Amino acid sequence: MSVGRFVVRRLALSLLVLAGLSVLIFLIARVVPGDPARLALGPRAPEWAVDNLRKEMNLDKPLEVQYYLWIKGLFRGDLGKSLLTRRPVLDDIKEFLPATCEIVLLSALVMALGGITLGLLSASYPNSWFDNVTRVVAYLGIVTPSFVWAVVFVLIFGYLWPILPAIGRLEMGVEAPPVLTGFLLLDSLIFGKYEAFWDALRHLILPSVALALGGMAQAARITRSSLMENMSKDYALAQVAYGIPWRVILLKYLLKPSLIPTVSIMALDIAALFANAFLVELVFNYPGISGYGIRAMLNKDINAITGVIMILGVIFTGINIIVDLIVAYLDPRVRLLGGNQRA
Repeated sequence: MSVGRFVVRRLALSLLVLAGLSVLIFLIARVVPGDPARLALGPRAPEWAVDNLRKEMNLDKPLEVQYYLWIKGLFRGDLGKSLLTRRPVLDDIKEFLPATCEIVLLSALVMALGGITLGLLSASYPNSWFDNVTRVVAYLGIVTPSFVWAVVFVLIFGYLWPILPAIGRLEMGVEAPPVLTGFLLLDSLIFGKYEAFWDALRHLILPSVALALGGMAQAARITRSSLMENMSKDYALAQVAYGIPWRVILLKYLLKPSLIPTVSIMALDIAALFANAFLVELVFNYPGISGYGIRAMLNKDINAITGVIMILGVIFTGINIIVDLIVAYLDPRVRLLGGNQRA
C-alpha cells in the first residue's frame, strides 16, 4: 500500500471515529440528569427566564433537531455559548488550549527523550546497578499518579527549595507578549519578549515533568524489554559474529525495530495527557483546557463539554495518524499490510 493510500485510509477511518464521537458525547451531555438552563441561572431565577434560555439553547426541540443544529453550527465553527464563562465556546478553547498544548508538548519531549534513553542504557548494561536502580525508579513512576508528583513538586519547589515557580503561567510583574497564537513561548519569541519567554518556560517545567514521569517510566521499561528481545535474535548474533561494533549494532540495527511498541504506547500516553492534565493544572493553578473541561462538566455546561470533547477527539485521532506514519516508517510491513500489524 502506498503512503498516500495509507494516509487517506487513516483519515477516512478517523472521520468515522469523530462522527461516532459527536453522536455519543452529544447524547451523554443531554441525558445526564439536571437542567443546564436552571443550573446556569440559579434556583431563584423566574421560570420565564429559564424557558427563554432553554429556547436560546434549542433545548425545547427534539434531540435529533438539536443534533442537526449543533452539527450545522460545528461546521460553521460555532460551538455555542458557554454557560460558565458567558462567551462563545470557541473563544474559550482558543484561550485555554494553547496553555495545555505547551505543557503536553514539553511533557512529550521529556517522556520520549527520558524513556528511550533510560531504556537504551538499561538494555546496554543489563542486571547492572544502573539497570536495577532504573527498574525500581520506573516502577515507582508507573504506579504513582501524576497529581501526586505535582503535589510533591509544589511542596519541594514551592516551599523547601524555591528555585522554580510552582503556580500560574507567568510571574506577576513580567509583561506578557501580545496574543497572536496563544502560545506564550511562541508569542514571546515573535515579539522579542525574552524575559516573558524565560519566565513562561520556567513555569512549564514542574507541571510538564509531573505529567511525563509515568509515561517516561513505562517507555523506559518497554524499550528495554524490546531491545533485550531483539538482542537474542539470529540477525543480531550474526552481526556480532561478523565483527560489527556493538554500538553500531545497537543504535543502527536494534534500536529502530525496538522502538515500534514504545512509540505506539507513548503516543496513546501523549494523547491521554490532554485529558489527564486537569489535576496537574489544578495543583499548579495553570489555566488549561483540561481544567476548563472539568469545570464545564461540574456545571453541566453542555456546549463547553461537547466542544472540549470534540477538540480532544480531533487531537487524539490526529496523534494516532502521526503514530501510524511513524510506525509505518519504522516497520514497512505495517504500511504494506495497511496497518494490520501495528503493535
